[in-house]
Amino acid sequence: MNSTAVSWSSAINHPELVSPIKQLLCETGLTETAVFPQPDKLMAVTNHWHNGNWSGPEFKGQSTFSDDDGRYYEEIIFQDNVLPTRESNWHDFFNALIWMQFPRTKGLLNRMHVEDIAAHGVHPRTASRNRITHFDECGVVLAVPERLQPQGRELLYALAHHNWIEIMLEKRANWGDVLYPFIFGHANLEMLLEPFIGLTGKWLAVTVPDDFNQMSFQQQCHAVDTALFQRFTKTDVFSVKGHLHPLPLLGVPGWYSPQNLTFYQNTDYFRPLIKQKTVGELLP
Repeated sequence: MNSTAVSWSSAINHPELVSPIKQLLCETGLTETAVFPQPDKLMAVTNHWHNGNWSGPEFKGQSTFSDDDGRYYEEIIFQDNVLPTRESNWHDFFNALIWMQFPRTKGLLNRMHVEDIAAHGVHPRTASRNRITHFDECGVVLAVPERLQPQGRELLYALAHHNWIEIMLEKRANWGDVLYPFIFGHANLEMLLEPFIGLTGKWLAVTVPDDFNQMSFQQQCHAVDTALFQRFTKTDVFSVKGHLHPLPLLGVPGWYSPQNLTFYQNTDYFRPLIKQKTVGELLP
């Protein structure tokens, strides 16, 4: 995907801009920005989002870094509390906004990267670090209010076993009621600028407070960040397979159109489960 060809004005004014991006831009007030937000603007938005109490990394333009700095990207973030951010770059733009929404979890993943590098070196990448990266780039969090755990587990079981028509069409009313999807992977946000059949994320579920549906979007992000941080702290999700599951993003109710029976019958995209697989804990 060549997102560099997508201008700021064409993206924010696109009549079919997908709802996760549209909501994020509206909640941050960035729809009122006339030009592509640079790192200093993203820093201002983030500080405002956190009421001036931001303790995460400083978003710093990539052009300000010396070519002599041979440190790995994750090491710079960890050691200097600075996030190298390419100017006018969609990928890094969305990465900054994910840091803004989920700082505790992003910081934890950064620390996991650095600890893995310290133990095994930068190359070759370990399987664990590959899974961390995959979730960081393509992760989707499915939040389930605690009181709805029984229904949530049934839905997550169907999702993990690729019962796509059941979970995404027949039970689509449960999305935004029992299952609340949040995009964590900034690469997925970038690719959703130009949606295409085949676009897939990796989902993981967390339990959130009962009053989740009454929270503001900002409060919901904080609750998801707390729950995700706790899950990654208590469970070694990335050391073995089975915890992360594929999610055809355009199938999430309300994220694409049309979403009719014919759409979900496309088995090249909504692939059936070829063989029974081992799944990790679906909901802590």
